[in-house]
Amino acid sequence: MKFDDLNLEPSLMDGLSAMNFQDMTPVQEQAIPLILEGKDIIACAQTGTGKTAAYLLPLLNKMLTDKHDEDAVNAIIMAPTRELAQQIDQQLEGFSYFLPVSSVAVYGGNDASAWDQQKKALKMGADFVIATPGRLISHISLDNVDFSKVSYFVLDEADRMLDMGFYDDIIQIVKKLPEKRQTIMFSATMPPKIQKLAESILHDPTFVNIAISKPADGIEQGAYVCYETQKLSLLTSILSEDTTYKTIVFSSSKLKVKEMARQLRRKQIQVAEIHSDLEQGERDAALLDFKNGNVTVLVATDIVSRGIDIDDIELVVNYDVPHDVEDYIHRIGRTARANRKGRGLTFISEEDQNRFYKVERFLDKVIDKLPMPSILGEGPVYQPKTVTKGNRRGRGGNIKGNNRSFSSRRNHDSQSGNQGNNHYTREGEERRNHSHREHRPMSRKPMNDGVSSEITNVSSQQEEGAHRMSPSQRHKRPFWKNRNKNNGDAHGQSEGKEI
Repeated sequence: MKFDDLNLEPSLMDGLSAMNFQDMTPVQEQAIPLILEGKDIIACAQTGTGKTAAYLLPLLNKMLTDKHDEDAVNAIIMAPTRELAQQIDQQLEGFSYFLPVSSVAVYGGNDASAWDQQKKALKMGADFVIATPGRLISHISLDNVDFSKVSYFVLDEADRMLDMGFYDDIIQIVKKLPEKRQTIMFSATMPPKIQKLAESILHDPTFVNIAISKPADGIEQGAYVCYETQKLSLLTSILSEDTTYKTIVFSSSKLKVKEMARQLRRKQIQVAEIHSDLEQGERDAALLDFKNGNVTVLVATDIVSRGIDIDDIELVVNYDVPHDVEDYIHRIGRTARANRKGRGLTFISEEDQNRFYKVERFLDKVIDKLPMPSILGEGPVYQPKTVTKGNRRGRGGNIKGNNRSFSSRRNHDSQSGNQGNNHYTREGEERRNHSHREHRPMSRKPMNDGVSSEITNVSSQQEEGAHRMSPSQRHKRPFWKNRNKNNGDAHGQSEGKEI
């Protein structure tokens, strides 16, 4: 189905043509007509399916055809992170280039002038306010902002916002909105707390389900089973072979991100870093350097796993296994965008084997286990344990797939190991993240010959001019119910709330 079939306003169609939007994705086909009719909807759709356009386009059209106050806030779009709020605002600017509508992005991490600009826009009445919950609550508390004329309220990535602890903030914002409004909710998963939120803020909603919980077909996945003390040397070896194309390295800990960036710079690898300790201006500068190719390696926490829109990323490395299957999908979904091919590598320590087995079980496939470079020594045996009925422990069940060779320019063998990056040390006993797991003694020890600082799809792809979100997935119930609330790691550090 094409956008021409929607009978949208000509000025809005001009913006779509300028951005090379022609064919609709499945979520757009289902959601846009419902929103144009004024219905509340709850859509279960992974990021990367074109869902941002699925709510922006009909709301822009309604802003042109329906009566709205010019000096009031007419639409509020909530996003979990600053990066996603920026991305939505950028896409809104593209769609509305030929339209007489205004917008403001409201998020934290800026200087005083940004606060004043946001305050002025909220007071004078921007048509669209794209905001993170914490920052909007701050404006409501300090500036007594009037939202009594809001006609449209959108929650994008609602599950992520609840994961980050924004439930009370969302309810507080909803209380400031008029009872008569159109509410639109997009979520990658549909756990009970999302259903509870939907019941409390939506009125007779229509359900749209376009969740495709698998990575893009163009992503070639592989994994290294290694000791924690081998990870940095392994990463350095991989990145030293070829740094001419863009690579993102994800970790759950900002301390690990900082240390990785330090160590890679010592190896003369151009790297940028993004984590919550940086000011927004520093994050923007790092992302811009990476986008423009000034640096080819970006190390980051999960705050950018859903808020980065760069099409030419060839490799994603999971320095540690994400705590949730959903985060794994989001991370590796940064590659293989815009009909390109890409690779996703994961480093599996002994402590992370059960987590990675959950990923394989969810994907219903065995992900190729790659041989360690001989210069680093052997890693542990991949032997994840699962809890069976009766609380007994047993080996994992059958998963479709086989251990095919992983075709990559980085073919690590005895000939290709990087001789200059083989130093690492054994770290002391790591603090366990999950008290119910057994801690098996290491069956083999890696060679230690030196000392250094160590640290523990779019369904129907649109043209490259469009801004897209990252792939997500729906949790099967066991994964959600067993989710570990503590997203820390051996360092005990993880990302906190974004405001």
